[in-house]
Amino acid sequence: MRTRGLACRRACLTTAGVVALLTTGAGSATAARAPHGDDLDPLTRTNVTRAMQGVALAHLTYRAYAKQADRENLPGVAALFRRTATMELREHFAEQAKLIGMVGGNAANLRDSAGGEAYEATTMYAAFAEQANADGDQEAAKLFSEIGQDEADHREKFLQAERAVTDPSSGATIPTDVQAKPVKIQAGPPKISSSRTLDNLRTAMRGEAFAYAKYTLYRDKAQETGQPRLAKLFHRTAAVERTEHFAEEANLAGTVRDTGTNLCATIKGEAYEATQMYPDYARRASAAGDTEVAKVLSDTAKDELKHAQAFSREVSKLGKQCPAPS
Repeated sequence: MRTRGLACRRACLTTAGVVALLTTGAGSATAARAPHGDDLDPLTRTNVTRAMQGVALAHLTYRAYAKQADRENLPGVAALFRRTATMELREHFAEQAKLIGMVGGNAANLRDSAGGEAYEATTMYAAFAEQANADGDQEAAKLFSEIGQDEADHREKFLQAERAVTDPSSGATIPTDVQAKPVKIQAGPPKISSSRTLDNLRTAMRGEAFAYAKYTLYRDKAQETGQPRLAKLFHRTAAVERTEHFAEEANLAGTVRDTGTNLCATIKGEAYEATQMYPDYARRASAAGDTEVAKVLSDTAKDELKHAQAFSREVSKLGKQCPAPS
């Protein structure tokens, strides 16, 4: 399952902007409220979910950047990308998922997964394929259609697993016959001609990344509750999302470039989140009374600033200058 919207156009500060002072004050709170998922202010919940989508995208993108750094014999840069990717998933995404109560019981997690897959299979990818055909991007249209078919299959497997979990007497079993066909992400420019198709690819990638991260947490829940077959289903579906669908879309979208360019893109994104996005979300959460959320988001902003600074040091080692913001 992939979600929607890869517009994480993580805007633009150069290396110099990274050293700007981070404002951590979240503003004065109204009636204080601890996070309990649906008890959150709706805007707080929306902002945290948007942040999670960006975190998930960063996780998969940094893993791809790490492999490119390996190819360029830059082990220090590769290690930094991998450490940061792990932190994005296992700290930031997991913390934010807890804030909004994303992980429920196994049956609820399966229903959520089936619903997301259904949207992508019947609505999102179908529309993207039609638009790509109209734009003359036949390769993208073919890919969107194929992924949509995969998503429909994932939906059926999640629904079958839900029946097995909720009604053991039904005779339903949890399917585990999901197999990824890994694709290598290559460095290069976009391979499509239409700006609309490119935007749609980025939207799809953002959703694939979010699904991968979410299924990873759902797998953990299944393991914790003694459901090894369900854990395997989530793990294998997540692998399809990451190593096959995300990778195929990343190749068409030209996501990975040379390591110097990848570093500059990373700095812009991390600096934007550190100095603009997370502080803004924290202030809004505090004003709504969601004080614990505000604190987590402010702490995440500090982490992102450290990331931007660390990547900036690697740029300096390469003797590269990142372009000034437009």
